[in-house]
Amino acid sequence: MHDLLTASILCALILIAGVISIELALSAAIIEIIFGIAAGSLFGVQSTSWLSFIASLGGILLTFLAGTEVDVKVMKEKFKESLLIGGLSFLVPFLLVFLYTYFIAGWTLSAAKIAGVALSTTSLAVVYSVLVETGINKTELGKIIMAATFVTDFGTAAALSILFLQFNIYTLLFGIFSIFLLVFAPKIIAFFFKRYENRVIEPEIKLLFLIFFIAMFLGELGKSHAVLPIFLLGLFLSKFFTQNHQFIKKLRTVGFALITPFFFIKGGMSVGLHDVLANWKLVLILLAVKIVAKITGVYPTARSLLQRGGRVFLTLLMSTGLTFGTISSIYGYQAGYITKVQFSILISVVILSAVVPTIIAQRFFAPLSETEKEEILAEEEEG
Repeated sequence: MHDLLTASILCALILIAGVISIELALSAAIIEIIFGIAAGSLFGVQSTSWLSFIASLGGILLTFLAGTEVDVKVMKEKFKESLLIGGLSFLVPFLLVFLYTYFIAGWTLSAAKIAGVALSTTSLAVVYSVLVETGINKTELGKIIMAATFVTDFGTAAALSILFLQFNIYTLLFGIFSIFLLVFAPKIIAFFFKRYENRVIEPEIKLLFLIFFIAMFLGELGKSHAVLPIFLLGLFLSKFFTQNHQFIKKLRTVGFALITPFFFIKGGMSVGLHDVLANWKLVLILLAVKIVAKITGVYPTARSLLQRGGRVFLTLLMSTGLTFGTISSIYGYQAGYITKVQFSILISVVILSAVVPTIIAQRFFAPLSETEKEEILAEEEEG
């Protein structure tokens, strides 16, 4: 299929997904994932190199934006809540999925470890998209969810790095770059923004994208991934961007209008429906294991630490998975730790975990009414 035809079809799907998300009051990310599955498996739309590139950039951009949404002050004040909820959100699913796939499903040790890592995640991309679209990111509950998500995915990234450590000279280079990035980049970026802000050509955005590309390149060379340092960079810059709200608004516009939808579309297109249908029972079992494990680890803690409103909503959002789950599955498949069938199964579970809990949370357990949501979004727009 011609690249321009592929681009036209996907852009049409992204537009339709956006309209549907507004009409149904659902996250656009969920609709885009579903459309991606349909495009790849039902209509034969094939992934291309440019789509993979934009999707990778979209995941990094979402990760950075999610980091900027973590309120460091709230994280310090709610350190106990964030650490316990996020830590259990990672540990319980990792152990239960590993035990099931290794001892019951009969997967190899390496494949079971990949499954445990992939299904222990909470999706930064989905959580951030839902919180921003609903205005909950400005509430204390939203900030606790973001902080807990950071803890969960930090555990996931650490587990993947420790369990499957592959070291080369570029790994060292990537580590040095990451340290340099976190120590010096915030000061350089702050200086750059103050000197060149409010320019039509937006040099601040160009600087950030340069950082993203360098981090992605060095991470790939070092058999690692740029997600963790980029998320930490966003976290370190969160206070600065709180004082430069207009810039984040511009970056969101650039990202959500075109770049990040390709990340979700591409995630849906990665699913092989034939392999999924042949193993649908295992897909549903693993989905159930993940969600039950998340609920078991998160809800009792949330119930004891948080006020009544939003406990179920928080638990369901912590049950989502996409970014790190996809990254872990792809890593396992490319490294030969899992088979193509196991890869399709894991990706399917990851995508279902992004869709099912999110729809239930938004439709039945939203902590804000439509009026409250509109008021918060209006205040943000005026600000």
